[in-house]
Amino acid sequence: MARTRGTWNTKGMWFAGAGLAVVLALTGYAVFNGDDGGTDTPAKSGSSASAAPSPSATYAPPDDWTEPNQWAALPRGERTDERGSTVGFPKSTEGAVAMMVAANTTAIEGEKSNADEQLRIYHSYIGKADQSSENAKAIELNAIESDKAFAKRMGVEAGQPLPPGAYVRSAVVGYKVISKSDTEVSVWLLSRAVQKTGETKTESGSYTRTLAGAQWEGGDWKLTSEATERAQQAVQEQPQPKMAAPGDPEFNASGWTAMREAS
Repeated sequence: MARTRGTWNTKGMWFAGAGLAVVLALTGYAVFNGDDGGTDTPAKSGSSASAAPSPSATYAPPDDWTEPNQWAALPRGERTDERGSTVGFPKSTEGAVAMMVAANTTAIEGEKSNADEQLRIYHSYIGKADQSSENAKAIELNAIESDKAFAKRMGVEAGQPLPPGAYVRSAVVGYKVISKSDTEVSVWLLSRAVQKTGETKTESGSYTRTLAGAQWEGGDWKLTSEATERAQQAVQEQPQPKMAAPGDPEFNASGWTAMREAS
């Protein structure tokens, strides 16, 4: 698994902001990169793109807003499973992307821990061939260690709820399809992960880029190491798309598709 140094330079903070990448890495393959420059650039607004995980973050429309060339309103899943994850996506390229977006949308706040989110992603979105008691245990142990580091950073004891107003959230703001077929889709996902250590603290964040592959399995899309390995092979000789906020010219130059809320 590859990673460039990002804004969060501790193991705990990295795990907290990279649920999908960590689960894939521990079950097979993943490529995960932190922000290119090591500093946060607020997502530009003036559109309905899902650019900011924090519902309280608002920005005035900038004068230099560049409209994304490509937009998508991804389909919703049909139902919620027993772990609270949205599942049941349509058998289409957009359905596969929608599942991967759902698997990379996380929130650690209050009593919800990184272990909770990691295991939810694992049980809801990972294919059967990549599920085992050993993988589940490895994911849980890694997540627990990251929770300890995160709690220390937040000033609370391990296992305690986070301080009021503290959170780490990750949401996908764009994607780029690598390959697609009726039964397998691979993509680059562009996400913005943000953190806040308390109600009066300033929110900070980082962009991340994750490579993932999904296969149609049992009537739904699932993340698999087999599909992700093929995606890795497909992009070996290609430059990775640069991370840029929707509204930046580089977002279009890198071929990202922005997202609107599904109706």
